[in-house]
Amino acid sequence: MDLLIVNHRDIYHPQAGGAEEVLKEVATRLVSKGNRVTWFSESVKNRPSKEEYEGILLKRRGGRASVHIFSLKEAKKHEVVLDSIAHAVPFFSYLVNAKSIALVHHVHQDVVKYELGYLSREAVRFLERQIKRYNYVIAVSETTKKDLHDKLHIDESKVKVIYNGVDHLKFKPGEKDKEPTVLWIGRLKRYKNPFDIFEIKRRMKTRAKFVVVGSGDLSQQFAEESRKQDVLYLGRVDEKEKVSLYQRAWAILSTSFIEGWGMTIVEANSCGTPAVVYNTGSLPEVVQEGVNGFVVGYKDFDSAAKALDYLMEEKNMKVMSRKSYEESLKYDWDKTALCYHKYINEILG
Repeated sequence: MDLLIVNHRDIYHPQAGGAEEVLKEVATRLVSKGNRVTWFSESVKNRPSKEEYEGILLKRRGGRASVHIFSLKEAKKHEVVLDSIAHAVPFFSYLVNAKSIALVHHVHQDVVKYELGYLSREAVRFLERQIKRYNYVIAVSETTKKDLHDKLHIDESKVKVIYNGVDHLKFKPGEKDKEPTVLWIGRLKRYKNPFDIFEIKRRMKTRAKFVVVGSGDLSQQFAEESRKQDVLYLGRVDEKEKVSLYQRAWAILSTSFIEGWGMTIVEANSCGTPAVVYNTGSLPEVVQEGVNGFVVGYKDFDSAAKALDYLMEEKNMKVMSRKSYEESLKYDWDKTALCYHKYINEILG
C-alpha cells in the first residue's frame, strides 16, 4: 500500500493537537505492517521540506490556504489518499485521485458560528458540504456519521466508523492527588466554553482544586480571569506532565459545544479518571452514565456541579476510577490501525 495522508499540520507543527495524534498513531502502525506512508502538510518554521519520522515520510509545502493547492499535485502520485479534514474545508483529493478517503473528526456546520464572521462562516459551510463528493468517508464516531448524514446529506452507506484508540502503556492509572482535583484540558476556543468552568466551580459545595491546561484564542483573557477565580491555569504542558495531570485528577470536566471524539476523556479514563461532560457531540457516546462519568445538559451548570461534588467524595471517585479504566480498555490504537488497514485494502481491491 502506498498511502498519502493530507492534513494541515504534522506532528512538529506548534499547533499540533488531537487530529495529528490520531494520524501519528495510525500511520506508524501502518508502516510497521510494511506499508509506505507519506504525510503532506503545510510548512513548519525551521523544519525541512522533507524528513522522516518513524518510517513516515513527512513532506511540507505552503501555508494554511496554499497547502490545499500543493496537496493536489502530491495526491496524483499515490495509490490511495487519506484527507484528514480537521478544519472543515476538505482537500479535494478526489478531483485527482478516485481512491481518496475523507477522514472526518467532526462536522463544523454549527461550530463556525462561534469562531467566524458571516461571510467566512457561509463560505466554510459551503466548502464543508463538498465532503459528499468523496466516494469513501471515515467518521471517528457514530455521532459524526449521523451529522454527516443529517447536516451534509452524505449517504450513510459510504461512511465507515472507526473509533480512535488510546495508548494504554502511556496513559495508565497513577497516584491521585490528596486533595479533590478537577482537570479541564483542551484548546481555549469559544466553542469549547472554557469560561463555563467558573460558573460550575461557583455552584459546587465541595472545595476542589481546578487545573486548566491548553492554549488558544482565549488564552490571555482566560489567564486573567483564572487568577481572580482561584483556578490554576498552566497553559500548554508537555506529554509527561499531561499524563501526570490525568493520573492525579479526581475528575475531568468537558464543557465543549461539540467533540467528534472525546480523546481527552478516553485518555483520562485510561488513567483512571472519570468525566463530567455535556450531552453534545460524541461525548454521550463515549461516557456511559455512572460508569466512566456523568452526562449533563448543555450548560447545565447546576447538574455539572452536582456530578463533580459526587466525584469529589473519595469513595465514589475510587469506584468510578476503576470503572473508568475498565471502560477505556475498549479503545486501543492497534485495533484502530487494523481497521484502517482493512478498510483501505478493501478500497484498493
